[in-house]
Order: sequence, then structure tokens, then C-alpha cells
Amino acid sequence: MKWITTFLSGALVGALGIYFLGIGLPRPVPVVASRDAVIAPALPCVPVAAVATSEPSAIEMPVSEPSTAPPPVLASPAVTASEAAVPAADQLLIPVVGINASELEDTFNDARGSERRHEAIDILAPTGTQVLAVADGKIAKLFNSKLGGLTVYQFDTSERFAYYYAHLDRYAVNLAEGMTLKRGDLVGYVGISGNADPKAPHLHFAIFELGPLKQWWKGSPINPYPLLGGATRP
Repeated sequence: MKWITTFLSGALVGALGIYFLGIGLPRPVPVVASRDAVIAPALPCVPVAAVATSEPSAIEMPVSEPSTAPPPVLASPAVTASEAAVPAADQLLIPVVGINASELEDTFNDARGSERRHEAIDILAPTGTQVLAVADGKIAKLFNSKLGGLTVYQFDTSERFAYYYAHLDRYAVNLAEGMTLKRGDLVGYVGISGNADPKAPHLHFAIFELGPLKQWWKGSPINPYPLLGGATRP
């Protein structure tokens, strides 16, 4: 009986030891899967488009008219030579030295043969008399013609009118096309070149209104006589 009591006592002590030993041990922590640890399902593989390595081609954009386009320019009515705003008489210099307005003769529109009119005035003076520029302007042409002889075509500053000097004996020294003359500058000298009468040296002087093309040989004639201070015919 004694060994049974000893066995039971030992078993009881062992059981109590195991019990108290279990109380002192930490409890296992349950493992909970975090949201970050969840592995997403695999996505299907999508091929990546090739990256362009060259410059994009230029795109031509349509050009539109501005919304504030200017109004069309209308052509002005034609202006005849008689209506043209020609220079006033006090603005033009008598082109021959020593000649006064009272000595001028209105030979404009005189007959020259049966088919030609004189679209200028003739200013008589001895050969070699100085010829001066009637106004400021550029020399458009120096020309030696069969009829006019040595001639000078001068455009006024607006290039609306041309002054024509003909039958010159010679040009002024260093006179050249494109040169700008001032009123009173020397142009040349009175002569008898061209078809002028050898016994009557004179300056053949004309004024004409230029056309839109500014052709030095072409225009609408204007009577120079009143513009040089002469009295018009009655």
C-alpha cells in the first residue's frame, strides 16, 4: 500500500508541475495575413508598343484667310492730262538761262507737217546757252534720237510727270542716268542736234504725264507754256 501512495503522490506533483509550467509559457500568436502580403493574381502579358526614334512628319495645316481682311481696293477713274495736278507756275524754272516769261511763245499743238502736232514749246536761244533743270527730280534717260538729237528725260520727285529737254548741243559734265537733279542744276546747252533748224538753235521742252508703267518715252502731253509763267492763248 505504501508504494501505491508514493506513486499517486508523484503523479500528482508531476501534474501540478506541468500545469503551472504551462501557465508561465507565452501563448502562441495567431498568424493573420496582412493586406499588403496578399499576392495579386498574375495579369496577362501585354506587348509594349515600339518607341518612335525618328521625328514625326510635318502636318500641313490649312491656311485660312484672316477674319479682318481689308476691303478690296477699287480702281480710281482715269485722270486726263488736263485734269492732272501739274506743278504750279512758280514751282517750275524757265529752263533756258536769260529767258523771261514774256519772251516765251506758245507753240504747243502747232502743226508739224500734215500728220504731226508739236507737243512742246521751243525756247530760242544762242547755241551754248545753259539749260537748267526746271524742278527737282531724277534723270530717267539720256537718249540720242534722230528727231530730238541729244535729249534728257527727267522724272519729277513723285514720278508722275516727266520733263523732256531736246536738241541739246551737249550734256553737262558728269550728267548720268539715275542722277538726282535739283531745281536750277545744269542739264546741258542749247544746240541744233536732231532735226532742229541749223539757223534757229533752241531748246525743245515738253512735259508729259507718265502712265502706270512709268515708261520714259510715253505719256500724255501737257502744255508747258502756262506752267512756265506764260499767258495762255485767248
